Amino acid sequence: MALTTDYTDGTDSRKPYSCPPVKPVVKLLLCLVALSLWAAPAVRAQREKLPPEDLEFVEKTWPEAKKTNTGIRYIVLREGSGAVAKAGDRVLVLYVGRLLNGTVFDQATEKDKAFKLRIGRGEVIRAWDQILQQMKVGEKRLVVVPPELAYGTRGQPPKIGRNATLVFEMELIELAND
Repeated sequence: MALTTDYTDGTDSRKPYSCPPVKPVVKLLLCLVALSLWAAPAVRAQREKLPPEDLEFVEKTWPEAKKTNTGIRYIVLREGSGAVAKAGDRVLVLYVGRLLNGTVFDQATEKDKAFKLRIGRGEVIRAWDQILQQMKVGEKRLVVVPPELAYGTRGQPPKIGRNATLVFEMELIELAND
């Protein structure tokens, strides 16, 4: 059905109205431009999880840190030689948890009082469940955790504020069979 003009001066209102055709390539380009503008913030968010001011500090302080695909940064301080931990394993971990300003908010540093958890069961922050599955027994890492993989917008008052980037020095000391 052709578009028609609506003439009120008595001329034929059934006269076809012609509009220039838009080439399919132009339509495709316009769609791609619109999509890239819409998706750009989401792509950036997937690439970088640290708040901009924290990112600057982390990159300056630990320039050699590697980054996982989920945004966790880490430095292997000592290689492990044991088995690699996996989801479902019960592990013993020594750690010191700090805020970016260096304030210690939690720690378990003595082997007889090591922190015990089961990996992948939501017993700890998501970053721990992820990073422990990349570690071998005996391995020690410095781990920088973006807020959304730690305590996010709720924080852990009074020690950990909202949207806090956390730094852990952690050592996987044992896979416990119980």
